[in-house]
Amino acid sequence: MRKFKRIAALVIAAAMLVTAAPMAFATADVDYEITSPYENLDFASLNQYKADLHSHTTFSDGHDTLPAQTERHYELGFDIYAITDHGTVSYGYTTQEFNDPLKLISWIKNGDVYTDVLAAKGKTSDGVDYRVDTDPATKDEYYIETVNGVDGQAMMRVPFGNEQNPTSFNNAHVNTWFADYGHGVLGGTSNYESPIAAVDEMGGLSVINHPGEYTNARDEETQDSAYDVDDPVYNYKINKFINLLLEYDTCLGIDINSKGDGRTRYDRKLWDILLQRIVPHGRNVYSIATTDAHNLDIADSGYTTILMKDLTSADLKDAMAKGQMFACSKYIGNTVEMEAYKAIASEINTPEAAQLVQMLDTALSTGEKFYAGEDAIVPVVTDVIIDENNDTITLETENVTVIRWIADGKEIASGATIDLDDYSDKIGSYVRAEIVGVGGVMYTQAFTLDYDGAPEAENLKGFIDFGGIVSAICDTIVKLLPYILPLKLIYFIAGV
Repeated sequence: MRKFKRIAALVIAAAMLVTAAPMAFATADVDYEITSPYENLDFASLNQYKADLHSHTTFSDGHDTLPAQTERHYELGFDIYAITDHGTVSYGYTTQEFNDPLKLISWIKNGDVYTDVLAAKGKTSDGVDYRVDTDPATKDEYYIETVNGVDGQAMMRVPFGNEQNPTSFNNAHVNTWFADYGHGVLGGTSNYESPIAAVDEMGGLSVINHPGEYTNARDEETQDSAYDVDDPVYNYKINKFINLLLEYDTCLGIDINSKGDGRTRYDRKLWDILLQRIVPHGRNVYSIATTDAHNLDIADSGYTTILMKDLTSADLKDAMAKGQMFACSKYIGNTVEMEAYKAIASEINTPEAAQLVQMLDTALSTGEKFYAGEDAIVPVVTDVIIDENNDTITLETENVTVIRWIADGKEIASGATIDLDDYSDKIGSYVRAEIVGVGGVMYTQAFTLDYDGAPEAENLKGFIDFGGIVSAICDTIVKLLPYILPLKLIYFIAGV
């Protein structure tokens, strides 16, 4: 079929030259090789698990205890729960070691130190029976509530969750899982590489958390100003991320929408910049979305839908490493995106489209973020269909009004199906989709493209990351604090 398409295109071009027809085409048939993270997945035989890959308790700087956060996540329908307290490895629902220096932070923030863990069996704050089951073979832990003798969903704890660089002065935070690293390790200012490299060595996975906080893009008033590649500071930080992602495959990518999408509202732009510059080197850049819940109220914000067969940590790790997931959020904080969704939905004559337009218009006119609501029926992708012969990608969905296709950071199309040949003059090395309904937004992973004339990989030699030097200077005092301050005496006096 591809050969036929090329021959047909040549015949048509020759005929046009011969007849001198006054026609011009902006696009052309291209022999695209589409690589999809969802390739060969049978959606009908897979489960779609709701995961929070980033949350906090009073074991670091969260306001709520481990039992309280666990109950809340369970109530919200999470199937997968990662406890990622700062500098504090998650060792279990029922067993958790305190990071001693962070006990002081918890005390200052909460006025007390709560070290509550779950019992193997017990009752929730509402009097519901629960238990923690541990698989004897895999050691995977599952929290299960039982009502009238009927078990609810099993919520699996992600092994060894940790938000690294706990005392970073500028929030250079890295989420890690599946590797027992970083418990009690202080410091981390600007130093992403140390935890990423250590976890890579141990066979774990990592992601760069809410980059807009580290880059200060969250402080920009407009999307145009955020991640301006002509700005030397942004350029340095973008290059830092590019080099890290190219060096460590186990660093999956970035958190693009978290905690209500205030600080991350421009991080989809960063994602597109990273994709444009990294995909030509032969690797994808994956995205996740999270709650980053420090309190119970925000635990309803972002999540990642994971496609896998069985609810085991082994299957989870494999699915995450392959990008078999969708980043999802009930919040949208980017006005440029909201205006684009409103424009597309305004052309659709359905009650759902009218409701979405009203919700977006309210957010835009009031200057508030779009929020779908706790009980909203969220978008779902039921299949991803790649037709290599016709160069099309089709998304089959439910509870969806708008599907917007992005290439090189720009909207190029809308609708459930995109024919790449129709946009060959606008496509670089990838396309991705944003899927929107009244229940929130889903982001597909990028579909990477290889073809004659595809963008070539740039030479990245010569970049110097000063993060290690900055960290060595700034973190020295932090690392000396446990020796300078008699922490245990302070705890004793405070009764904690």
